[in-house]
Amino acid sequence: MKNYLKLVNFEVSRFFKFYLILIGLTTFSQLIGSIIISQVYMKNAKQVMAEQQFSMKQYIEKYGTFSFYQFQQSEWFLLPIFLCIAMLMIYVFFIWYRDWFGKNTFIYRLLMLPTERITIYFAKLTAIMLLVLGLIALQIVLILIEKQIVNSIIPIDFQSSFSIYDKNSLEMWGWLYPNTFSDFILIYGVGLLLVAVLFTAILIERSYGLKGIFGAILYGLLSLGVFFVPIFLANFYTNYFYPLEIFLLELVACITVLGSAIWYANHLLKHKIRV
Repeated sequence: MKNYLKLVNFEVSRFFKFYLILIGLTTFSQLIGSIIISQVYMKNAKQVMAEQQFSMKQYIEKYGTFSFYQFQQSEWFLLPIFLCIAMLMIYVFFIWYRDWFGKNTFIYRLLMLPTERITIYFAKLTAIMLLVLGLIALQIVLILIEKQIVNSIIPIDFQSSFSIYDKNSLEMWGWLYPNTFSDFILIYGVGLLLVAVLFTAILIERSYGLKGIFGAILYGLLSLGVFFVPIFLANFYTNYFYPLEIFLLELVACITVLGSAIWYANHLLKHKIRV
Protein backbone atom coordinates (compact mmCIF):
# COMPACT_ATOMS: atom_id res chain seq x y z
CA MET A 1 0.00 0.00 0.00
CA LYS A 2 2.87 2.37 0.83
CA ASN A 3 4.50 1.80 -2.56
CA TYR A 4 1.13 2.21 -4.28
CA LEU A 5 0.51 5.59 -2.61
CA LYS A 6 4.03 6.74 -3.47
CA LEU A 7 3.50 5.79 -7.11
CA VAL A 8 0.13 7.59 -7.21
CA ASN A 9 1.72 10.72 -5.76
CA PHE A 10 4.58 10.39 -8.24
CA GLU A 11 2.24 10.07 -11.25
CA VAL A 12 0.11 13.03 -10.18
CA SER A 13 3.22 15.13 -9.54
CA ARG A 14 4.55 14.46 -13.04
CA PHE A 15 1.44 16.01 -14.58
CA PHE A 16 0.78 18.60 -11.88
CA LYS A 17 2.41 21.65 -13.51
CA PHE A 18 0.45 21.13 -16.71
CA TYR A 19 -2.63 20.37 -14.59
CA LEU A 20 -2.27 23.75 -12.89
CA ILE A 21 -2.12 25.39 -16.33
CA LEU A 22 -5.41 23.69 -17.27
CA ILE A 23 -6.95 24.85 -14.00
CA GLY A 24 -5.68 28.38 -14.56
CA LEU A 25 -6.97 28.57 -18.14
CA THR A 26 -10.37 27.17 -17.14
CA THR A 27 -10.72 29.52 -14.20
CA PHE A 28 -9.58 32.61 -16.13
CA SER A 29 -11.73 31.90 -19.19
CA GLN A 30 -14.92 31.14 -17.29
CA LEU A 31 -14.66 33.96 -14.74
CA ILE A 32 -13.78 36.59 -17.35
CA GLY A 33 -16.47 35.16 -19.63
CA SER A 34 -19.15 35.42 -16.94
CA ILE A 35 -18.27 39.10 -16.44
CA ILE A 36 -18.20 39.95 -20.16
CA ILE A 37 -21.41 38.13 -21.08
CA SER A 38 -23.29 39.60 -18.11
CA GLN A 39 -22.13 43.11 -18.91
CA VAL A 40 -23.01 42.76 -22.59
CA TYR A 41 -26.50 41.52 -21.68
CA MET A 42 -27.16 44.44 -19.32
CA LYS A 43 -25.73 46.96 -21.80
CA ASN A 44 -28.02 45.69 -24.53
CA ALA A 45 -31.00 45.55 -22.19
CA LYS A 46 -30.50 49.11 -20.99
CA GLN A 47 -30.01 50.32 -24.56
CA VAL A 48 -33.22 48.68 -25.78
CA MET A 49 -35.19 49.93 -22.76
CA ALA A 50 -33.93 53.46 -23.33
CA GLU A 51 -34.60 53.47 -27.07
CA GLN A 52 -38.07 51.91 -26.89
CA GLN A 53 -39.08 53.43 -23.55
CA PHE A 54 -39.69 49.97 -22.08
CA SER A 55 -40.12 49.24 -18.44
CA MET A 56 -38.30 46.24 -17.05
CA LYS A 57 -41.51 44.21 -17.16
CA GLN A 58 -42.16 45.13 -20.80
CA TYR A 59 -38.60 44.27 -21.77
CA ILE A 60 -38.82 40.87 -20.11
CA GLU A 61 -42.19 40.13 -21.71
CA LYS A 62 -40.78 40.84 -25.18
CA TYR A 63 -37.19 39.58 -24.94
CA GLY A 64 -37.29 37.16 -22.05
CA THR A 65 -34.98 36.84 -19.07
CA PHE A 66 -31.29 36.01 -18.90
CA SER A 67 -30.49 32.38 -18.16
CA PHE A 68 -27.17 31.11 -16.85
CA TYR A 69 -27.60 28.52 -19.58
CA GLN A 70 -26.72 31.26 -22.09
CA PHE A 71 -23.32 31.58 -20.47
CA GLN A 72 -22.93 27.80 -20.45
CA GLN A 73 -23.32 27.77 -24.22
CA SER A 74 -20.61 30.36 -24.79
CA GLU A 75 -17.05 29.70 -25.95
CA TRP A 76 -15.79 31.23 -22.70
CA PHE A 77 -17.37 28.36 -20.80
CA LEU A 78 -17.16 25.41 -23.19
CA LEU A 79 -13.71 25.71 -24.79
CA PRO A 80 -11.69 25.22 -21.57
CA ILE A 81 -13.87 22.22 -20.67
CA PHE A 82 -13.28 20.58 -24.04
CA LEU A 83 -9.57 21.41 -23.76
CA CYS A 84 -9.37 19.67 -20.37
CA ILE A 85 -11.23 16.62 -21.71
CA ALA A 86 -8.93 16.43 -24.74
CA MET A 87 -5.75 16.79 -22.66
CA LEU A 88 -6.80 14.08 -20.21
CA MET A 89 -7.70 11.73 -23.07
CA ILE A 90 -4.25 12.29 -24.56
CA TYR A 91 -2.66 11.80 -21.14
CA VAL A 92 -4.26 8.34 -20.86
CA PHE A 93 -1.79 7.31 -23.58
CA PHE A 94 1.02 9.67 -22.62
CA ILE A 95 1.15 8.37 -19.04
CA TRP A 96 2.50 5.06 -20.42
CA TYR A 97 4.34 6.04 -23.57
CA ARG A 98 6.31 8.77 -21.81
CA ASP A 99 7.97 6.04 -19.73
CA TRP A 100 9.09 4.22 -22.86
CA PHE A 101 10.08 7.12 -25.09
CA GLY A 102 11.23 9.67 -22.53
CA LYS A 103 14.80 10.23 -21.50
CA ASN A 104 16.64 7.17 -20.16
CA THR A 105 13.59 4.91 -20.81
CA PHE A 106 12.12 5.46 -17.35
CA ILE A 107 10.01 2.29 -17.60
CA TYR A 108 13.16 0.31 -16.67
CA ARG A 109 13.26 1.95 -13.26
CA LEU A 110 9.52 1.55 -12.68
CA LEU A 111 9.49 -2.15 -13.49
CA MET A 112 12.53 -2.79 -11.28
CA LEU A 113 10.90 -1.30 -8.19
CA PRO A 114 10.57 -3.75 -5.26
CA THR A 115 6.80 -4.10 -5.66
CA GLU A 116 4.32 -6.00 -7.77
CA ARG A 117 4.32 -4.63 -11.30
CA ILE A 118 0.53 -4.44 -11.35
CA THR A 119 0.89 -1.72 -8.69
CA ILE A 120 2.23 0.56 -11.44
CA TYR A 121 -0.93 -0.09 -13.45
CA PHE A 122 -3.20 0.69 -10.49
CA ALA A 123 -1.21 3.82 -9.63
CA LYS A 124 -1.54 5.22 -13.15
CA LEU A 125 -5.25 4.32 -13.21
CA THR A 126 -5.81 6.05 -9.87
CA ALA A 127 -3.87 9.12 -11.00
CA ILE A 128 -6.10 9.53 -14.06
CA MET A 129 -9.27 9.24 -11.98
CA LEU A 130 -7.98 11.75 -9.40
CA LEU A 131 -7.17 14.24 -12.15
CA VAL A 132 -10.65 13.82 -13.64
CA LEU A 133 -12.43 14.18 -10.30
CA GLY A 134 -10.28 17.21 -9.47
CA LEU A 135 -11.47 19.03 -12.59
CA ILE A 136 -15.07 17.99 -11.90
CA ALA A 137 -14.82 19.45 -8.38
CA LEU A 138 -13.22 22.62 -9.76
CA GLN A 139 -16.12 23.11 -12.18
CA ILE A 140 -18.66 22.85 -9.35
CA VAL A 141 -16.83 25.60 -7.42
CA LEU A 142 -16.51 27.75 -10.55
CA ILE A 143 -20.23 27.51 -11.32
CA LEU A 144 -21.04 28.75 -7.81
CA ILE A 145 -18.62 31.68 -8.19
CA GLU A 146 -19.83 32.48 -11.71
CA LYS A 147 -23.43 32.48 -10.55
CA GLN A 148 -22.53 35.05 -7.90
CA ILE A 149 -20.75 37.18 -10.52
CA VAL A 150 -23.80 37.07 -12.78
CA ASN A 151 -26.05 37.98 -9.83
CA SER A 152 -23.84 40.99 -9.00
CA ILE A 153 -24.13 42.36 -12.55
CA ILE A 154 -27.61 41.30 -13.68
CA PRO A 155 -30.51 42.00 -11.28
CA ILE A 156 -32.38 38.90 -10.16
CA ASP A 157 -35.56 40.22 -11.82
CA PHE A 158 -33.83 39.92 -15.19
CA GLN A 159 -32.85 36.29 -14.59
CA SER A 160 -34.60 32.96 -14.85
CA SER A 161 -33.93 30.14 -12.40
CA PHE A 162 -31.00 27.84 -13.14
CA SER A 163 -30.24 24.26 -12.28
CA ILE A 164 -27.60 21.88 -13.62
CA TYR A 165 -30.38 19.34 -14.05
CA ASP A 166 -32.78 21.72 -15.77
CA LYS A 167 -34.16 20.34 -19.05
CA ASN A 168 -32.67 23.34 -20.87
CA SER A 169 -29.22 22.86 -19.39
CA LEU A 170 -26.35 21.17 -21.19
CA GLU A 171 -26.95 17.46 -21.71
CA MET A 172 -23.40 16.63 -20.63
CA TRP A 173 -24.08 17.87 -17.07
CA GLY A 174 -26.21 14.80 -16.49
CA TRP A 175 -23.09 12.73 -17.22
CA LEU A 176 -20.53 14.88 -15.44
CA TYR A 177 -22.68 15.52 -12.36
CA PRO A 178 -25.05 12.61 -11.69
CA ASN A 179 -27.82 13.57 -9.27
CA THR A 180 -27.72 10.29 -7.32
CA PHE A 181 -24.86 8.34 -5.77
CA SER A 182 -25.79 5.20 -7.70
CA ASP A 183 -25.62 7.14 -10.99
CA PHE A 184 -22.26 8.56 -9.94
CA ILE A 185 -20.87 5.07 -9.28
CA LEU A 186 -22.31 3.78 -12.55
CA ILE A 187 -21.06 6.59 -14.81
CA TYR A 188 -17.61 6.96 -13.30
CA GLY A 189 -17.30 3.21 -12.92
CA VAL A 190 -17.79 2.89 -16.69
CA GLY A 191 -15.20 5.64 -17.17
CA LEU A 192 -12.75 3.72 -14.99
CA LEU A 193 -13.47 0.58 -17.01
CA LEU A 194 -12.75 2.32 -20.33
CA VAL A 195 -9.44 3.71 -19.04
CA ALA A 196 -8.48 0.25 -17.76
CA VAL A 197 -9.23 -1.27 -21.19
CA LEU A 198 -7.11 1.41 -22.89
CA PHE A 199 -4.25 0.78 -20.44
CA THR A 200 -4.35 -2.95 -21.17
CA ALA A 201 -4.51 -2.29 -24.92
CA ILE A 202 -1.39 -0.12 -24.61
CA LEU A 203 0.42 -2.92 -22.75
CA ILE A 204 -0.59 -5.38 -25.49
CA GLU A 205 0.97 -3.09 -28.10
CA ARG A 206 4.10 -2.66 -25.98
CA SER A 207 4.40 -6.43 -25.45
CA TYR A 208 4.03 -7.64 -29.02
CA GLY A 209 5.29 -4.77 -31.16
CA LEU A 210 3.67 -4.46 -34.59
CA LYS A 211 1.43 -7.48 -34.01
CA GLY A 212 0.42 -5.87 -30.74
CA ILE A 213 -1.26 -3.00 -32.59
CA PHE A 214 -3.74 -5.37 -34.18
CA GLY A 215 -4.03 -7.32 -30.94
CA ALA A 216 -4.81 -4.13 -29.00
CA ILE A 217 -7.50 -3.12 -31.49
CA LEU A 218 -9.04 -6.61 -31.39
CA TYR A 219 -8.94 -6.64 -27.60
CA GLY A 220 -10.61 -3.22 -27.44
CA LEU A 221 -13.39 -4.27 -29.82
CA LEU A 222 -13.94 -7.51 -27.89
CA SER A 223 -14.18 -5.62 -24.60
CA LEU A 224 -16.69 -3.17 -26.09
CA GLY A 225 -18.66 -6.11 -27.48
CA VAL A 226 -18.95 -7.72 -24.05
CA PHE A 227 -19.93 -4.37 -22.53
CA PHE A 228 -22.73 -3.79 -25.04
CA VAL A 229 -24.18 -7.33 -25.02
CA PRO A 230 -26.80 -6.57 -22.30
CA ILE A 231 -27.83 -3.36 -24.11
CA PHE A 232 -28.16 -5.29 -27.36
CA LEU A 233 -30.31 -7.94 -25.65
CA ALA A 234 -32.54 -5.27 -24.10
CA ASN A 235 -33.15 -3.66 -27.51
CA PHE A 236 -33.52 -6.91 -29.42
CA TYR A 237 -35.81 -8.65 -26.92
CA THR A 238 -38.10 -5.76 -26.10
CA ASN A 239 -40.11 -6.21 -22.88
CA TYR A 240 -38.50 -9.64 -22.31
CA PHE A 241 -36.10 -8.57 -19.53
CA TYR A 242 -36.98 -6.61 -16.43
CA PRO A 243 -34.93 -3.41 -15.90
CA LEU A 244 -33.28 -4.98 -12.86
CA GLU A 245 -32.23 -7.99 -14.94
CA ILE A 246 -30.66 -5.71 -17.58
CA PHE A 247 -28.88 -3.80 -14.85
CA LEU A 248 -27.51 -7.00 -13.32
CA LEU A 249 -26.42 -8.29 -16.74
CA GLU A 250 -24.64 -5.01 -17.43
CA LEU A 251 -23.02 -5.14 -14.00
CA VAL A 252 -21.72 -8.65 -14.72
CA ALA A 253 -20.45 -7.49 -18.12
CA CYS A 254 -18.63 -4.54 -16.56
CA ILE A 255 -17.05 -6.68 -13.85
CA THR A 256 -16.00 -9.21 -16.51
CA VAL A 257 -14.40 -6.57 -18.72
CA LEU A 258 -12.68 -4.80 -15.82
CA GLY A 259 -11.51 -8.04 -14.21
CA SER A 260 -10.15 -9.40 -17.49
CA ALA A 261 -8.39 -6.09 -18.22
CA ILE A 262 -6.62 -6.15 -14.86
CA TRP A 263 -5.79 -9.87 -15.08
CA TYR A 264 -4.37 -9.59 -18.59
CA ALA A 265 -2.44 -6.43 -17.72
CA ASN A 266 -0.90 -8.25 -14.75
CA HIS A 267 0.04 -11.18 -17.01
CA LEU A 268 1.66 -8.87 -19.56
CA LEU A 269 3.59 -6.88 -16.98
CA LYS A 270 4.93 -10.05 -15.37
CA HIS A 271 5.71 -12.21 -18.37
CA LYS A 272 5.43 -10.41 -21.71
CA ILE A 273 6.29 -6.73 -21.40
CA ARG A 274 9.40 -5.63 -23.24
CA VAL A 275 11.43 -2.63 -22.05
